Amino acid sequence: MSILVVTSERFAGHTPPPGHPERPERQDVMDAVASQWRAHGGLVAEPAPAPREALRRVHSERFLEALEAASGRAVMLDPDTYTSPESWAITQLAAGAAAGAVDAVLDGVAARAAALVRPPGHHSNRDQARGFCLVNNAAVAAAGALDRGLERVAIVDFDVHHGNGTQEIFEADPRVLCVSTHQWPFYPGTGLADEVGRGPGRGFTVNVPIERGATDADYAEVFDEIVVPVVSRFGPELVIVSAGYDAHEEDPLGGMRLTAEGFGLLVRRLCGVADACASGRAVLVTEGGYHLRALAESLAASLQAMAGTAPPGPVPGGSGGGTGRGRAAVQRARAAQAPFWRGL
Repeated sequence: MSILVVTSERFAGHTPPPGHPERPERQDVMDAVASQWRAHGGLVAEPAPAPREALRRVHSERFLEALEAASGRAVMLDPDTYTSPESWAITQLAAGAAAGAVDAVLDGVAARAAALVRPPGHHSNRDQARGFCLVNNAAVAAAGALDRGLERVAIVDFDVHHGNGTQEIFEADPRVLCVSTHQWPFYPGTGLADEVGRGPGRGFTVNVPIERGATDADYAEVFDEIVVPVVSRFGPELVIVSAGYDAHEEDPLGGMRLTAEGFGLLVRRLCGVADACASGRAVLVTEGGYHLRALAESLAASLQAMAGTAPPGPVPGGSGGGTGRGRAAVQRARAAQAPFWRGL
């Protein structure tokens, strides 16, 4: 299956202060993964910047003007989130990579696509940058798909942190199903199971908070019992994966025990839904992941899963069997979502 990787060495030009976890070396990893993908015959493309209109679909003009005003300077937006002189240009390019990956899939250029970008985006809502994030790349991509005429888009976020910004942008929009699995309690303090959306979007926000220490087997249980059934019943025309790899067992920020093979399994499950509901159309957009070797291995496993070359079946070895954390998370999510998804 043809998989397009969209990325740029320019993403390394976003430079938070020394010692910041979201460091330029993360892009070195993404560049190496893309180079290896190309060396094995895969498709790799440079992105174009997202036009202002695409950004305005999910962000306010006032917010965009504030980011633009920081161009050429280093600015602290909150205690975790910074710009550097090139950040405004780079974040437009990152959003453009995510949107371009969606366009490539919808136009039939590739069966699936992966946007390997930084800075990440899922904590940014319509008016605020936070949690290392500037523009919400996955949200820009989803809104672009809706603008092209799609009626149902699913965003599944397996970053160790709750995708609060994406949730806030789409929480009243029944055209976008937002699913987030994340460590709880943890930053940013949102993502309880009873956060289910508002107004016409009630039931189209699905949160699965999971206790620290969950393993590959726990996540597999959550996906098999909650994520895959809900996304399948939603029947998306496109699946977007907000792929944060900071739930890896070696990541310095999280407290989960996922392995690269475990991430591959999750991506394979989501691609299976895309095959069944969306003519195979799936797009991966990177979020967190701060241990460089773990990031490289997890990205490689995800691309292999998207291409259908990852080994099927149970996750081998790795972080061991289920701990009960997955079962507890399933029960919480099921109780909250039962009114909206019959038979869950």
